[in-house]
Amino acid sequence: MPKSTKRKTASPKELAEITAQLAALQNLVVSELREKYFEVFGEPTRSRNKDYLRKKIAWRIQELAEGGLSKRAQDQIEKLAADAPARWRRQRGTPKVVPFSEEQEPQRDPRLPDVGEVITRTFKGSEHEVTVLDAGFQYRGKTYPSLSMIARMITGTNWNGFLFFGLQKRKKQNDEEVAS
Repeated sequence: MPKSTKRKTASPKELAEITAQLAALQNLVVSELREKYFEVFGEPTRSRNKDYLRKKIAWRIQELAEGGLSKRAQDQIEKLAADAPARWRRQRGTPKVVPFSEEQEPQRDPRLPDVGEVITRTFKGSEHEVTVLDAGFQYRGKTYPSLSMIARMITGTNWNGFLFFGLQKRKKQNDEEVAS
């Protein structure tokens, strides 16, 4: 007969605290939910889906308070994981994603010119100059986080900033690829 594992039982005070935490999730916006996710899981999330984040965080809060899956359930998952599609499994030894910290130097996009250089573009007879900064771009005395935002201001439509300012060429498909 399989050995059963004892589940941790929470006191009434602990249950009230868990209930309050779960209720508080309903009032959080996406950015706060992402922070809470990092707090309870110890790693960041790429998701911006409010319902998904609430469910995952609620599950984790309850797991931490009442205990996780039984040893038997974990063993069964391990057994079945070998047959699961690779994209569902996290590779053993793969490090968890570490959040960006101030000590780390962010990777600079290789398509960008050096800091201080001026990018020019003539659009509908007007020349537009953008200065590349350490963090963003300067256009007409204002700082913007992206070239796309500046291109949108100039044209009035959404543009890829790298394409608009000629820093990236549009990828063309071969006629053979289109025909097949």
